[in-house]
This record gives sequence, C-alpha cells and structure tokens, in this order.
Amino acid sequence: MLHLALTVTTMSTLTQSQTSQVTPAAAPPERIISAPLAWLFGSSFASLTSFYLLLSVIPRYAADAGAGSVGAGLVTGVLLAGTVAAELAAASLMRRFRLRTLTVCGAVLMGIPALALLLSGGRLAVIAAADLVQGFGFGLSTVVMGALTARLLPPQRRGEGLGLYGAVDSVPGVIALPLGVWLAGHYGYGVVVLMAAATALIPAAVFRWLPGTADPRAATAGAAAARPPGLLSGLRHDGQLRLALVFAATTVAAGVVVSLLPLAAGASGTVAAAGLLVQALAATISRWYEGRHGDRHGHASLLVPGLVVAAVGMIAMIWLASPGALIAGMCLFGAGFGIVENASLVLMIEHMPASGLGTASALWNLAYDAGYGAGPIAFGLVAAHTGYPAAFALTGLLMVAAMPAGWRERRGSRAAGSDRVPSPVS
Repeated sequence: MLHLALTVTTMSTLTQSQTSQVTPAAAPPERIISAPLAWLFGSSFASLTSFYLLLSVIPRYAADAGAGSVGAGLVTGVLLAGTVAAELAAASLMRRFRLRTLTVCGAVLMGIPALALLLSGGRLAVIAAADLVQGFGFGLSTVVMGALTARLLPPQRRGEGLGLYGAVDSVPGVIALPLGVWLAGHYGYGVVVLMAAATALIPAAVFRWLPGTADPRAATAGAAAARPPGLLSGLRHDGQLRLALVFAATTVAAGVVVSLLPLAAGASGTVAAAGLLVQALAATISRWYEGRHGDRHGHASLLVPGLVVAAVGMIAMIWLASPGALIAGMCLFGAGFGIVENASLVLMIEHMPASGLGTASALWNLAYDAGYGAGPIAFGLVAAHTGYPAAFALTGLLMVAAMPAGWRERRGSRAAGSDRVPSPVS
C-alpha cells in the first residue's frame, strides 16, 4: 500500500508540473513537542506535584490535630468529591470559557486554599473546606490540560504524544508523594503546604506562555461554530460509554493495588513497595509504547491485549506469598494498565467531534476516578470473605469480563476503516 501511495503521488506531481523530473522527498514527520505544549507539560507537572505533596500529608495533619482516623478519611473523601465535582462540571465550563482561563482558575483554586491550611489551627472544618476547593481545582486542571494537550498534538502522532504526556505526569507521583511525607516528618507541615501552594500556582504565573488559541467557542475547519457536547450527550456518543467501562475495569484494579497491596503483602513492606514501583514504571513505558504503536496500527488493536496482560497480572497474585510472583504480577498488570489507559483515552478523543475534546477528557477522567475509588471499597468487602489472593483473582476476572467490549471496539474500528492509521514516520 505504501508503494501504491507513493506511485499515485508521483504521477499526480508530474501531471501538475511537467518540468519536475524528481519525485519530491517525503515531508519530515511533524514534531510532537512545540513551545506551547512544553509550557503545558510543565504546568501539568507542577499541578500534579502540588497534589501529590499534600495527598498523604493532609490526612496525617488532620489526625495529628485531633481528628483521628475518621477525620483523616474524611479529608481524603472530600478531596475526591471535589475532584469528581469538577469533572462533572468541566464539560459545561469549557463551553463557556477559554481553556487557558480555566487552567489559571484551576491553579488558583489549588494554590490559595493550600495557604488556608496554615491558618486552620487544625480545625477539621477548615481543612475539609480547603480540601474540597483544592480537589475541584485539581479536577478542573486535569481535564482542561488533557483537552489542551489533545488539541496541540499532531493528529497522526496524537497517541504517542498522549503517551509522552502520561509519562511526564507519572513522575510527580513517584517523587512528590514520598517527598511530602519526608518533609513533613523532618521540617513540619508548614514547609510542605508552602511548597504545594507554590507549585500549584505555577500555571497561573506562566499563563502568558500557555496556549491561548484553543477556544471551544471558536469556529474550526469543517465544523464552524460547532457546540461542544455536554457530559451526558457525550457519553451516548459513538462508543464513549463502552470505552469508559473498559477503562474503568482496569482502574478498579489500579485503585486496589495502590491502596491495599501493602496490607495484602503482610509484613513484607519492601516487597510491596518494589511491586508498586515496578507497576508504575511498567505502566509508564507501556503507555508510551501503545501511543507509538497505535498511531501506526490503530489504537483499538491493543485494547484487548492490554486487558489480557493486566488480567493475567492480577490473577498471578494468587501466589501472593511469593515475592517473585508478586513482582511479576505487578509488572504485567502495570504493562496492561498503561496500554488500556492510553488506548482508551486516544479512542475516546478520536470518536468525538473536534469540538468535544474537552468532553472526552472529562469522561475519561471520570472513568478513572470512579474505578479508582470504587475498587478498594468493593475489594475490601470481597477480601473479608475470600482472602486477599482470591480477591485479586476476582479483580482480574473483572477485566476478562470487559474483553467483549474491547473486541466490539476493534471490530467497529475495522468497519470504519480506522483500525490502521497511516503514520508520517512509518
């Protein structure tokens, strides 16, 4: 097919210009990273750093202030509630405001309430209120930056670009999460709060360099003055619900792993930590690989294989007492999760009209948080009756149950002629 395309192109060129005797060289592949995208990547990195610095520190701060374990759980729940509320509202907000404006708003809503923690005096109501606003700001920033990234990437390299975006965003979780706990233990909570506030406000400080042309109200080629779909209408659009459910099946397992693997691994905290590190690294690498492979062969082609690999990794946790089996299982799960994570995001974006990139980003983030939050709760109830190994195996079977939806997506992509996407670098 590539030789045929080159032949047709050459014949067309010769017809249009008889004086041209040499076939023009193929155009170089369009670059992924541009200056606006680099600023956006840096802003996303800063927002996530702020989020992870406080994620484990604020519950401890509330507990030490006298709120106990109930208060610690409450502030975490309130943070998640604020995040979900922002994701629900994001599609509507993006129909009314420029995306750069919303990025700055998200940064301010994360940074200013963090400073309020310094004045809380340990009062649970103030801490919870600050967490609620911070959660909303974080959720808004995440959805809007995802939509902006998708707009700025070359369409034929969008999968690879989103994989790179995911790799960049994975670093704060590895660094800032333990750093926040360490700083709080050695220098006090105030230092962590100030660092979190400063990093959260970076996107607002560099707003002049953030992309400002991605206005959802602006006319686009082929879709003049198209109105972005709302959240519910977007969910009914061209397989969005199917893809969201496939992705949520893996995020359930991800929430289980992060929340409960240290408990399930018993006294071997070192093995559990190694398993989580291996899982994070495998997910980062496989997410980038899926983007690069999917841009050439279609992103639906790896959806089911990703589910299979992730399911095998979770089922391998039957041998939880074996450090080798735990590490191998976490490596397989991480690899499969990264594949499904990137493939589902790209496919949800591709299935939306140009005006609906923000809606697709919001739906994907909702699927992420819904599964991530529900997974540990359901797993805990099941594990109380079956034990941890069997509960891990059942979690793996949940991804097996999502495979028919993945096959349907692949068949639909083939029928639409989009399962193999030509790449400028192939």
